Amino acid sequence: MHTKRYSIDLPAHMAECDANYLRLKKLFPALRQQDASSFAIDINGLHLDIVLEVLERSPYTSLVKLTQLPVAPWSRKPSITMRLYHDARNAEVVEYQGKRHFRAVYDYPNADMRQPDEKAQINRFLGEYLALCLSHGVATGVPILEN
Repeated sequence: MHTKRYSIDLPAHMAECDANYLRLKKLFPALRQQDASSFAIDINGLHLDIVLEVLERSPYTSLVKLTQLPVAPWSRKPSITMRLYHDARNAEVVEYQGKRHFRAVYDYPNADMRQPDEKAQINRFLGEYLALCLSHGVATGVPILEN
């Protein structure tokens, strides 16, 4: 039996990354000037603090890390690092839970047991998580470090 090999839907992937850039800009509008931003999300009485921290900054890109505290009972503590391409208005996950270097397509099965569309899934998860932050986020008044 011959199975069809997965191929990335590049327009859909790029659309997801473009939407993630816009979501991040809404959550952290001063990311080109500030080193960090934080806010809370409240979901059915569960209070979670979300921190967005700029790890690197250049004229055309930024490296931003998202962390959540404390660990929610329904989730692992997300640790997501994304590369933002300001000229293209695009944000792509470059590290998730300490794992890096995601290929667009994986043969399956593979040694790391990554899904054929692992990269697309991780970027889609980021989009869903940022959408959750936008719909349930509240300002915390926590002081933020500035440049």
